[in-house]
Amino acid sequence: MPEIVELPDRPYVGVRGTVTMSTIPAIADRIGEIVGWLAGRGLAPAGAPFLRYESFEPDGDGMVLQAGVPVAEPVDVEGDYFAGVLPTGRYATATHRGPFDGLAGATGALLAWGAEQGVTWDVTERDGAEHWGCRLELYNTDPRTEPDPAGWLTDLQIRLA
Repeated sequence: MPEIVELPDRPYVGVRGTVTMSTIPAIADRIGEIVGWLAGRGLAPAGAPFLRYESFEPDGDGMVLQAGVPVAEPVDVEGDYFAGVLPTGRYATATHRGPFDGLAGATGALLAWGAEQGVTWDVTERDGAEHWGCRLELYNTDPRTEPDPAGWLTDLQIRLA
């Protein structure tokens, strides 16, 4: 069952790119690279890695997507990595159990629940696209240690206006 929670600022290291639904792995697959980069500097993740959906075109053919790994403190970065902060605020949250191909349906259910509850999302529309203040999928399960997709847990978090 979805709920609304207050979350603090959360620093992270990320990468960003423009993708389509079929090319999401071009960004998502870089999570392991970021974890390795942090480990090479003696830093451990401070939470579950995530994808952050910045913007969507209505037809789904273009979106700006981030892959990120939370850190305890802001980090100096290099290359195409950037240091970001997931903003404090009230978030609608839900947990999806199962393979990643069920995430679109789970997100749709969370958005529908929000509509039923009268929630106002932190989203604006401009240039023909939705721009989200903070819309996340947090991957709590490492597929290397839990190979069965039926056991994967993914938290969905969408910031309220």
